[in-house]
Amino acid sequence: PRCSHADMSACSSFTSRASLVLTRVPNAPVRKATAQGTPSSRRNVISPTCMGRKAAKVAKTKQAGEAKRTKLYGKYGKLIVTAVKQGGGADPVSNMQLAKVLGDASRLSVPRELIERNIKRATDTTQLDFMELTYEAYGAGGVGIIIEVLTDNVNRAAAETRSIVNKAGGKMAEAGSVLFNFERKGIIVLDCSADKEDEVFEVAADAGGDDIIPRDDGEEGFTVITEVADFIGCQRALADAGFTINPDETALKMVPLADVEVDDDAADLNDALVEKLLECEEVDAVFTQ
Repeated sequence: PRCSHADMSACSSFTSRASLVLTRVPNAPVRKATAQGTPSSRRNVISPTCMGRKAAKVAKTKQAGEAKRTKLYGKYGKLIVTAVKQGGGADPVSNMQLAKVLGDASRLSVPRELIERNIKRATDTTQLDFMELTYEAYGAGGVGIIIEVLTDNVNRAAAETRSIVNKAGGKMAEAGSVLFNFERKGIIVLDCSADKEDEVFEVAADAGGDDIIPRDDGEEGFTVITEVADFIGCQRALADAGFTINPDETALKMVPLADVEVDDDAADLNDALVEKLLECEEVDAVFTQ
C-alpha cells in the first residue's frame, strides 16, 4: 500500500529526531612512538622487495578493516530495523530500544546515512522481522566455532551456514556442545602508544575493566576486557580520558575459556572457514577457540 503524504512527513520527522540523538565519541590523536638514539646523519635503505611486502601487508590490513566495517554496518542496519519494529516505532524519544541501538551505533561510528536508511526501511510493511540465532560447529583439529546470525529468513540462514561449514571440511555441532567453552565479554581495543599502559590501566580499572593486555594484531595499543554490564561505561570512560577506541575491533564477543592448539594446516583450514562464513550476509560474527 502507498504511504500518504502525512505518513511520509511523520517518517521524515522521526528520522530527523533520530538523527538528533547521534553523538560522536571524541577521538584522541593517535600517538606514535619514535625510535631514540638514531644518528641524524644515518639513513636507512629499504630494498624494493621489502617495500613491496610492506605495501602488500598494509593493503591487506586495510582490506580486512574495510570488511569488518562493512559487516559491522550490516549488523547495525538489522538491529535498527528490529528496534523500530519491536520497540514501538521510529521515534527514539519514545522507543528506548531504538535509542540504545542508536547510541551504540554512534559510539562505533556507524554512518548517519545508513542509520536513517534503515529507520525508513523498518517502516516498510513488507520488511520481515529479524531473528538472532547462534549456530555451533567444529573446525579442523576439533576447534570449536560459534556462529552468530541475524536474519529475516531462518531457513535460508540455516541452509547457507551448514553449506559453508560442510564445504570447508567442518561439521555442525549439537546445541550447547561448543557454547559452554565460551563466555561473552566486552572487548575494547585502543589505538595508543605503549607508554600509556599505566594510564589505560587506571581509567579502565576505575570503570570496571577486568584485564588489560597489549594488542596481539601487530598494532600499537591495548585491549581492555570487561564484563558485559561494564562494556559501555568503560568505553565512555576511556573515550572521555582521551583514548582513541578502535571501532572495527571493539564489541561484545564470545571469548574461549581455553584455546585449542592445532598444526599450521588445520589453522589455515579454520581461517578459510571463518573467512567464508563472514562473507555470508546472514552471519554477523564468528568466534573460535
